[in-house]
Amino acid sequence: MRAHEAGALHGNDAAPTWLPYPQDVNHLIDGLWSRNTARSPEGAVEIAGVDVHRIAEEVGTPAFVLDEDDFRHRARTFRDAFAAAFGAHRGADVYYAGKAFLCGAVARWVEEDGLGLDVCTGGELAVALRADFPAERIALHGNNKSEPEIRRALEAGVGRIVIDSLDEIELVDAVAARLDLRAPVMLRVTTGVEAHTHEFIATAHEDQKFGLSLTGDAAFDAVRRVLEASHLDLLGLHSHIGSQIFDTGGFEVAARRLLELVARVRDELGRTVDQLDLGGGFGVMYNTQHTPATPEVLATGIAKIVATQCLELELEVPHVSFEPGRAIAGPSTQTLYSVGTVKDVRLGGPHHRVYVSVDGGMSDNVRTALYDADYSCLLTGRISDAAPEVVRVVGKHCESGDIVVKDEYLPGDVERGDLVSVPVTGAYCYSLASNYNHVPRPPVIAVRDGEIRTLIRRETEDDLLGLDIG
Repeated sequence: MRAHEAGALHGNDAAPTWLPYPQDVNHLIDGLWSRNTARSPEGAVEIAGVDVHRIAEEVGTPAFVLDEDDFRHRARTFRDAFAAAFGAHRGADVYYAGKAFLCGAVARWVEEDGLGLDVCTGGELAVALRADFPAERIALHGNNKSEPEIRRALEAGVGRIVIDSLDEIELVDAVAARLDLRAPVMLRVTTGVEAHTHEFIATAHEDQKFGLSLTGDAAFDAVRRVLEASHLDLLGLHSHIGSQIFDTGGFEVAARRLLELVARVRDELGRTVDQLDLGGGFGVMYNTQHTPATPEVLATGIAKIVATQCLELELEVPHVSFEPGRAIAGPSTQTLYSVGTVKDVRLGGPHHRVYVSVDGGMSDNVRTALYDADYSCLLTGRISDAAPEVVRVVGKHCESGDIVVKDEYLPGDVERGDLVSVPVTGAYCYSLASNYNHVPRPPVIAVRDGEIRTLIRRETEDDLLGLDIG
């Protein structure tokens, strides 16, 4: 690639069209922050009665700050909304998707609040089992499960293994035979639905690694093979169309196609399929662009869709399951950073960009680089009277793509030592965290009723060096 002269087009202080000029740059925007986040009379932000300065002093920055009451309230709201919407039929279960964020405490909260737990690796299963999560309420996912993972799941007595391919049918059946037990399984079906989301988190179109396609006879053949297997019990069918989805349109198409397969199994194989898992992927508000639906709206809408299509196909409404992870964990957590370098890059004429560097970055939130995700942020350590300025919040890593927040208004007097928070970082931020540039991962703390509890401690340089045995 030939080099070219850098110029003003690479920087522009104009805000994107979706980002409104703030009437009050200190305001906590409704929907972006957990239910117990507020400004104190002194001006600093408090989460569940804990001041951000206290967090910075006692825990350090960066730190993931999880509002425990908010997390558990969201979990129970999804549980109750889907139970009520499908109460006239065979009911509904909600499985928390552990890949969003999982630790021992979260597993215990999910168990206490009556949800199931969806895991997709042996490591996530290990966390659940160490937390004494009831195995019968665990679902094991994964497109490439190892034999040891399958064995451990079966020995523990998990409630379902979601089979993802034809050869996995043989593998699970063989492991179950060696253990002399029957494996409860669901089949993941690719429904061909193109969810309106980033291509890396759209999971039901044909050209991707998950599931058994409805095109041709792959999914139907999988059902037949499971029914013929000597050590497998078919519980039902599973579908997942993607993540960060704001309406029920995609679920309507996916449910229709799954139910058509159920009808075909009834008509050609003489067997009933009593359970459907329609996945999750319900969207959250990362900034003012996003308008997520409430759990009640999602649940009633999907229940109507399933009931209507079952009536048309002369099927009894099955028991259904859903897997909200992001929608429970995401809004419950914010990441607290300390500001370091503030750099106003002038590029000639009116063009410039203000870079606010923080003490974390893509090692604790890679979603901006990975998915082109848009986040918001707020000066949380104090109130400012300075005029708003469009800034770009960046991390400390040796990477030009190390961007945490691409565009947001902060007070024009933001400076070294200030505390800023990025909301809605509870899902897929710590889970995707790394040690890039040998930066230790931040802690995850829970706050409730004015108290701080560490869920995952901060990594240290000793942790990093301890793995280096060369």
